[in-house]
Amino acid sequence: MATSKQPVTVPTGADVDAFLAAVPGERRRADALRLRAIMTEVVGEPAVMWGPSIVGFGSYHYVYASGHTGDWPLAGFSPRKQHLVVYLVGGYEERHASVLARLGPHTTRKGCLYLKRLDAVDEGALRELIDRTVRVHRGVDRAGRPPGP
Repeated sequence: MATSKQPVTVPTGADVDAFLAAVPGERRRADALRLRAIMTEVVGEPAVMWGPSIVGFGSYHYVYASGHTGDWPLAGFSPRKQHLVVYLVGGYEERHASVLARLGPHTTRKGCLYLKRLDAVDEGALRELIDRTVRVHRGVDRAGRPPGP
């Protein structure tokens, strides 16, 4: 008998304000609140909790060549202990290398951008990365590969 795995990261209806108010550390909490404001403005969608720890904005449906499908935020972030994790479109490291060069201190891995301090990065470059991600997910820009989380 085949079993289907239910997605873990889905909109939960949990209170975003309560989640952000509980982020440990004054600086991390302030960064999370600022990033929420930036993403709300850039994406034009309200913040929604996806799973227990991702603040997402809008959503899109993806389909991989393998047939795997799902839903994911147009843009999102998670205020983790060590980093703010910003979820961007896969392949952004190659597609937007010049923007990343302007960003300031960061690390990357797959579709994740890791920032230690929001005040250490160029906000204009961060906004540009978020906007380009949203445009790809909305189908306004081509990513060159299937979208997905």
